[in-house]
Amino acid sequence: MTERTDSNRAVAETLATSNAFAGLSDGKKGFIFALCAYLLWGILPFYLKSVAHIPALEVVAHRIVWSVPIAAALLWWLGLLGDLKVAFTTPRMLAMAILTASLITINWGTYVWAIANDHTVDTALGYYINPLVNVVLGRLFLSERLTKAQMIAVALAACAVILLTVWSGGLPWISLILAFSFGLYGFFRKTLPIGAIQGFTLEVLILSIPSLGFIAWTMTQNTSHFTNGQPNDVSLLLFAGLATAVPLIFYALGAKLLRYTTIGLMQYIAPTIVFFIAIFVFGEPFSHVQLIAFVLIWSALAIYTWSMVYEAQKVKSAIAHNR
Repeated sequence: MTERTDSNRAVAETLATSNAFAGLSDGKKGFIFALCAYLLWGILPFYLKSVAHIPALEVVAHRIVWSVPIAAALLWWLGLLGDLKVAFTTPRMLAMAILTASLITINWGTYVWAIANDHTVDTALGYYINPLVNVVLGRLFLSERLTKAQMIAVALAACAVILLTVWSGGLPWISLILAFSFGLYGFFRKTLPIGAIQGFTLEVLILSIPSLGFIAWTMTQNTSHFTNGQPNDVSLLLFAGLATAVPLIFYALGAKLLRYTTIGLMQYIAPTIVFFIAIFVFGEPFSHVQLIAFVLIWSALAIYTWSMVYEAQKVKSAIAHNR
Protein backbone atom coordinates (compact mmCIF):
# COMPACT_ATOMS: atom_id res chain seq x y z
CA MET A 1 0.00 0.00 0.00
CA THR A 2 2.87 2.38 0.86
CA GLU A 3 4.59 1.66 -2.45
CA ARG A 4 1.37 2.43 -4.33
CA THR A 5 0.89 5.74 -2.46
CA ASP A 6 4.49 6.76 -3.10
CA SER A 7 4.10 5.86 -6.78
CA ASN A 8 0.89 7.88 -7.10
CA ARG A 9 2.44 10.92 -5.46
CA ALA A 10 5.57 10.59 -7.59
CA VAL A 11 3.45 10.59 -10.75
CA ALA A 12 1.47 13.60 -9.58
CA GLU A 13 4.59 15.52 -8.62
CA THR A 14 6.33 14.67 -11.89
CA LEU A 15 3.48 16.10 -13.95
CA ALA A 16 2.90 19.00 -11.61
CA THR A 17 6.49 20.28 -11.80
CA SER A 18 6.07 21.52 -15.36
CA ASN A 19 6.39 25.26 -16.06
CA ALA A 20 2.60 25.55 -16.23
CA PHE A 21 2.42 24.87 -12.49
CA ALA A 22 5.47 26.83 -11.39
CA GLY A 23 4.93 28.62 -8.10
CA LEU A 24 1.72 26.78 -7.21
CA SER A 25 1.28 24.78 -4.02
CA ASP A 26 0.39 21.07 -4.12
CA GLY A 27 -3.15 21.95 -3.04
CA LYS A 28 -3.65 24.39 -5.91
CA LYS A 29 -2.13 21.96 -8.42
CA GLY A 30 -4.38 19.18 -7.15
CA PHE A 31 -7.41 21.47 -7.31
CA ILE A 32 -6.69 22.32 -10.96
CA PHE A 33 -6.24 18.64 -11.88
CA ALA A 34 -9.44 17.58 -10.09
CA LEU A 35 -11.46 20.51 -11.42
CA CYS A 36 -10.41 19.67 -14.99
CA ALA A 37 -11.47 16.05 -14.42
CA TYR A 38 -14.91 16.94 -13.05
CA LEU A 39 -15.56 19.56 -15.73
CA LEU A 40 -14.65 17.07 -18.45
CA TRP A 41 -16.91 14.42 -16.89
CA GLY A 42 -19.64 17.04 -16.62
CA ILE A 43 -19.64 17.81 -20.34
CA LEU A 44 -19.09 14.18 -21.42
CA PRO A 45 -22.85 13.77 -22.22
CA PHE A 46 -22.36 16.11 -25.20
CA TYR A 47 -19.87 13.66 -26.70
CA LEU A 48 -22.02 10.65 -25.85
CA LYS A 49 -25.02 12.27 -27.53
CA SER A 50 -22.94 12.69 -30.68
CA VAL A 51 -22.38 8.91 -30.78
CA ALA A 52 -25.92 8.01 -29.69
CA HIS A 53 -26.56 6.43 -33.11
CA ILE A 54 -23.79 3.90 -32.41
CA PRO A 55 -24.60 0.86 -30.19
CA ALA A 56 -23.40 1.34 -26.62
CA LEU A 57 -21.21 -1.80 -26.68
CA GLU A 58 -19.36 -0.55 -29.74
CA VAL A 59 -18.78 2.87 -28.14
CA VAL A 60 -17.48 1.24 -24.93
CA ALA A 61 -15.19 -1.08 -26.92
CA HIS A 62 -13.64 1.90 -28.68
CA ARG A 63 -13.37 3.84 -25.40
CA ILE A 64 -11.28 0.98 -24.09
CA VAL A 65 -9.13 0.30 -27.16
CA TRP A 66 -8.18 3.93 -27.84
CA SER A 67 -7.43 4.57 -24.16
CA VAL A 68 -4.60 2.03 -24.27
CA PRO A 69 -2.07 4.03 -26.36
CA ILE A 70 -2.74 7.21 -24.35
CA ALA A 71 -2.25 5.54 -20.97
CA ALA A 72 0.71 3.47 -22.20
CA ALA A 73 2.43 6.56 -23.66
CA LEU A 74 2.03 8.37 -20.34
CA LEU A 75 3.49 5.43 -18.41
CA TRP A 76 6.40 5.24 -20.85
CA TRP A 77 7.08 8.96 -20.40
CA LEU A 78 7.01 8.55 -16.62
CA GLY A 79 9.20 5.43 -16.77
CA LEU A 80 6.58 3.26 -15.08
CA LEU A 81 5.95 0.58 -17.70
CA GLY A 82 7.79 -1.89 -15.47
CA ASP A 83 4.90 -1.75 -13.00
CA LEU A 84 2.68 -3.46 -15.58
CA LYS A 85 5.10 -6.36 -15.92
CA VAL A 86 4.88 -6.91 -12.16
CA ALA A 87 1.08 -6.76 -12.32
CA PHE A 88 0.83 -9.31 -15.13
CA THR A 89 3.08 -11.74 -13.27
CA THR A 90 1.22 -11.43 -9.95
CA PRO A 91 -1.91 -13.65 -10.07
CA ARG A 92 -3.73 -11.94 -7.17
CA MET A 93 -3.14 -8.48 -8.60
CA LEU A 94 -4.22 -9.63 -12.05
CA ALA A 95 -7.39 -11.23 -10.68
CA MET A 96 -8.32 -8.06 -8.79
CA ALA A 97 -7.68 -5.97 -11.90
CA ILE A 98 -10.01 -8.23 -13.90
CA LEU A 99 -12.70 -7.65 -11.28
CA THR A 100 -12.31 -3.86 -11.26
CA ALA A 101 -12.13 -3.81 -15.07
CA SER A 102 -15.43 -5.72 -15.23
CA LEU A 103 -17.10 -3.29 -12.82
CA ILE A 104 -15.97 -0.19 -14.71
CA THR A 105 -17.17 -1.77 -17.98
CA ILE A 106 -20.64 -2.22 -16.49
CA ASN A 107 -20.54 1.40 -15.37
CA TRP A 108 -19.39 2.74 -18.74
CA GLY A 109 -21.84 0.60 -20.70
CA THR A 110 -24.80 1.70 -18.57
CA TYR A 111 -23.78 5.35 -18.78
CA VAL A 112 -23.33 5.33 -22.56
CA TRP A 113 -26.67 3.57 -23.09
CA ALA A 114 -28.49 5.88 -20.68
CA ILE A 115 -27.28 9.09 -22.35
CA ALA A 116 -28.13 7.74 -25.80
CA ASN A 117 -31.64 6.79 -24.67
CA ASP A 118 -32.57 10.07 -22.95
CA HIS A 119 -31.96 8.99 -19.35
CA THR A 120 -29.37 11.66 -18.54
CA VAL A 121 -31.31 12.77 -15.44
CA ASP A 122 -31.09 9.20 -14.13
CA THR A 123 -27.31 9.21 -14.59
CA ALA A 124 -27.00 12.43 -12.58
CA LEU A 125 -29.07 10.84 -9.80
CA GLY A 126 -26.83 7.78 -9.85
CA TYR A 127 -23.67 9.78 -9.31
CA TYR A 128 -25.34 11.87 -6.60
CA ILE A 129 -26.22 8.63 -4.79
CA ASN A 130 -22.71 7.20 -5.21
CA PRO A 131 -21.08 8.86 -2.14
CA LEU A 132 -23.86 7.50 0.06
CA VAL A 133 -23.43 4.05 -1.48
CA ASN A 134 -19.76 4.25 -0.49
CA VAL A 135 -20.85 4.84 3.12
CA VAL A 136 -23.09 1.77 2.99
CA LEU A 137 -20.32 -0.36 1.46
CA GLY A 138 -17.97 0.72 4.22
CA ARG A 139 -20.53 -0.36 6.80
CA LEU A 140 -21.24 -3.71 5.13
CA PHE A 141 -17.73 -4.80 4.18
CA LEU A 142 -15.41 -2.89 6.51
CA SER A 143 -17.65 -2.77 9.61
CA GLU A 144 -17.29 1.01 9.69
CA ARG A 145 -19.62 2.72 12.14
CA LEU A 146 -22.07 5.20 10.70
CA THR A 147 -22.44 8.55 12.40
CA LYS A 148 -25.95 9.84 13.10
CA ALA A 149 -25.58 12.32 10.25
CA GLN A 150 -24.56 9.55 7.85
CA MET A 151 -27.50 7.38 8.93
CA ILE A 152 -29.90 10.28 8.29
CA ALA A 153 -28.30 10.91 4.88
CA VAL A 154 -28.58 7.25 3.86
CA ALA A 155 -32.20 7.15 5.08
CA LEU A 156 -33.08 10.22 2.99
CA ALA A 157 -31.45 8.65 -0.08
CA ALA A 158 -33.42 5.44 0.54
CA CYS A 159 -36.63 7.49 0.73
CA ALA A 160 -35.80 9.07 -2.62
CA VAL A 161 -35.27 5.65 -4.20
CA ILE A 162 -38.53 4.33 -2.70
CA LEU A 163 -40.40 7.41 -3.96
CA LEU A 164 -39.08 6.94 -7.50
CA THR A 165 -39.85 3.21 -7.34
CA VAL A 166 -43.48 3.80 -6.34
CA TRP A 167 -43.89 6.61 -8.87
CA SER A 168 -42.41 4.73 -11.83
CA GLY A 169 -43.57 1.25 -10.88
CA GLY A 170 -40.03 -0.11 -10.66
CA LEU A 171 -36.63 0.56 -9.17
CA PRO A 172 -34.53 3.34 -10.77
CA TRP A 173 -32.20 0.70 -12.16
CA ILE A 174 -30.00 3.03 -14.20
CA SER A 175 -29.21 5.20 -11.18
CA LEU A 176 -28.63 2.22 -8.89
CA ILE A 177 -26.43 0.33 -11.37
CA LEU A 178 -24.27 3.43 -11.90
CA ALA A 179 -24.03 4.17 -8.18
CA PHE A 180 -23.24 0.62 -7.06
CA SER A 181 -20.95 -0.34 -9.96
CA PHE A 182 -18.83 2.77 -9.43
CA GLY A 183 -18.99 2.36 -5.65
CA LEU A 184 -17.83 -1.26 -5.85
CA TYR A 185 -15.20 -0.29 -8.41
CA GLY A 186 -13.75 2.29 -6.05
CA PHE A 187 -13.98 -0.11 -3.11
CA PHE A 188 -12.06 -2.92 -4.81
CA ARG A 189 -9.74 -0.53 -6.66
CA LYS A 190 -8.34 0.59 -3.30
CA THR A 191 -7.12 -2.96 -2.68
CA LEU A 192 -5.20 -3.07 -5.96
CA PRO A 193 -1.55 -2.48 -4.93
CA ILE A 194 -0.58 -0.39 -7.94
CA GLY A 195 -0.62 3.30 -8.78
CA ALA A 196 -3.74 4.97 -10.16
CA ILE A 197 -2.49 5.52 -13.72
CA GLN A 198 -0.77 2.12 -13.81
CA GLY A 199 -4.02 0.53 -12.59
CA PHE A 200 -6.09 2.26 -15.27
CA THR A 201 -3.63 1.14 -17.94
CA LEU A 202 -3.74 -2.42 -16.61
CA GLU A 203 -7.55 -2.41 -16.69
CA VAL A 204 -7.86 -1.14 -20.27
CA LEU A 205 -5.16 -3.57 -21.42
CA ILE A 206 -7.18 -6.45 -19.94
CA LEU A 207 -10.40 -5.11 -21.46
CA SER A 208 -8.79 -4.47 -24.85
CA ILE A 209 -8.69 -8.20 -25.61
CA PRO A 210 -12.49 -8.75 -25.66
CA SER A 211 -12.99 -5.24 -27.03
CA LEU A 212 -10.78 -5.90 -30.05
CA GLY A 213 -12.60 -9.18 -30.56
CA PHE A 214 -15.96 -7.41 -30.49
CA ILE A 215 -14.78 -4.71 -32.90
CA ALA A 216 -13.43 -7.38 -35.27
CA TRP A 217 -16.79 -9.19 -35.07
CA THR A 218 -18.71 -6.03 -36.00
CA MET A 219 -16.44 -5.65 -39.01
CA THR A 220 -17.12 -9.20 -40.18
CA GLN A 221 -20.86 -8.55 -39.78
CA ASN A 222 -20.61 -5.24 -41.70
CA THR A 223 -22.14 -3.43 -38.73
CA SER A 224 -19.00 -1.58 -37.69
CA HIS A 225 -19.43 2.19 -37.52
CA PHE A 226 -15.65 2.48 -37.59
CA THR A 227 -15.41 1.05 -41.10
CA ASN A 228 -18.95 1.26 -42.48
CA GLY A 229 -20.44 4.28 -40.71
CA GLN A 230 -20.61 7.95 -41.56
CA PRO A 231 -17.32 9.77 -42.35
CA ASN A 232 -17.21 11.50 -38.96
CA ASP A 233 -17.87 8.25 -37.06
CA VAL A 234 -14.19 7.30 -37.30
CA SER A 235 -13.13 10.60 -35.71
CA LEU A 236 -15.79 10.32 -33.01
CA LEU A 237 -14.74 6.78 -32.07
CA LEU A 238 -11.05 7.68 -32.08
CA PHE A 239 -11.85 10.58 -29.76
CA ALA A 240 -13.37 8.08 -27.30
CA GLY A 241 -9.89 7.30 -26.01
CA LEU A 242 -9.17 10.92 -25.08
CA ALA A 243 -12.67 11.38 -23.62
CA THR A 244 -12.08 8.36 -21.38
CA ALA A 245 -8.43 8.51 -20.40
CA VAL A 246 -7.78 12.22 -19.90
CA PRO A 247 -10.33 12.96 -17.14
CA LEU A 248 -9.46 9.73 -15.32
CA ILE A 249 -5.77 10.66 -15.35
CA PHE A 250 -6.54 14.21 -14.18
CA TYR A 251 -8.66 12.80 -11.37
CA ALA A 252 -5.97 10.35 -10.28
CA LEU A 253 -3.42 13.16 -10.11
CA GLY A 254 -5.74 15.56 -8.30
CA ALA A 255 -6.81 12.98 -5.72
CA LYS A 256 -3.19 12.41 -4.70
CA LEU A 257 -2.46 16.10 -4.12
CA LEU A 258 -5.73 17.07 -2.40
CA ARG A 259 -7.14 16.36 1.02
CA TYR A 260 -9.88 13.71 1.13
CA THR A 261 -12.41 16.31 2.30
CA THR A 262 -11.67 18.59 -0.65
CA ILE A 263 -11.99 15.87 -3.28
CA GLY A 264 -15.17 14.72 -1.51
CA LEU A 265 -16.73 18.16 -1.89
CA MET A 266 -15.67 18.48 -5.52
CA GLN A 267 -17.27 15.18 -6.58
CA TYR A 268 -20.68 16.88 -6.89
CA ILE A 269 -19.46 19.15 -9.71
CA ALA A 270 -19.87 16.59 -12.51
CA PRO A 271 -23.40 15.30 -11.68
CA THR A 272 -24.57 18.89 -11.18
CA ILE A 273 -23.36 19.86 -14.65
CA VAL A 274 -24.91 16.69 -16.09
CA PHE A 275 -28.20 17.46 -14.32
CA PHE A 276 -28.43 20.96 -15.81
CA ILE A 277 -27.45 19.68 -19.26
CA ALA A 278 -30.19 17.05 -19.08
CA ILE A 279 -32.89 19.58 -18.13
CA PHE A 280 -31.91 22.74 -19.99
CA VAL A 281 -30.00 21.44 -23.03
CA PHE A 282 -31.36 17.97 -23.77
CA GLY A 283 -34.84 18.95 -22.59
CA GLU A 284 -35.51 15.69 -20.76
CA PRO A 285 -38.81 15.58 -18.81
CA PHE A 286 -38.52 16.29 -15.09
CA SER A 287 -41.64 15.65 -13.02
CA HIS A 288 -42.62 17.02 -9.62
CA VAL A 289 -41.99 13.59 -8.12
CA GLN A 290 -38.46 13.55 -9.52
CA LEU A 291 -37.92 17.03 -8.11
CA ILE A 292 -38.95 15.83 -4.64
CA ALA A 293 -36.60 12.84 -4.98
CA PHE A 294 -33.72 15.09 -5.98
CA VAL A 295 -34.45 17.45 -3.08
CA LEU A 296 -34.22 14.44 -0.75
CA ILE A 297 -30.90 13.43 -2.33
CA TRP A 298 -29.52 16.97 -2.19
CA SER A 299 -30.56 17.21 1.46
CA ALA A 300 -28.85 13.88 2.15
CA LEU A 301 -25.67 15.07 0.45
CA ALA A 302 -25.73 18.35 2.36
CA ILE A 303 -25.94 16.45 5.66
CA TYR A 304 -23.28 13.96 4.56
CA THR A 305 -20.95 16.75 3.40
CA TRP A 306 -21.42 18.66 6.65
CA SER A 307 -20.58 15.54 8.66
CA MET A 308 -17.50 14.91 6.50
CA VAL A 309 -16.22 18.45 7.00
CA TYR A 310 -17.04 18.34 10.71
CA GLU A 311 -15.15 15.07 11.23
CA ALA A 312 -12.18 16.41 9.29
CA GLN A 313 -12.10 19.52 11.48
CA LYS A 314 -12.24 17.33 14.61
CA VAL A 315 -9.26 15.30 13.42
CA LYS A 316 -7.36 18.46 12.52
CA SER A 317 -8.08 20.01 15.92
CA ALA A 318 -7.04 16.82 17.71
CA ILE A 319 -3.71 16.71 15.85
CA ALA A 320 -3.07 20.40 16.60
CA HIS A 321 -3.93 19.87 20.28
CA ASN A 322 -1.57 16.88 20.60
CA ARG A 323 1.29 18.96 19.29
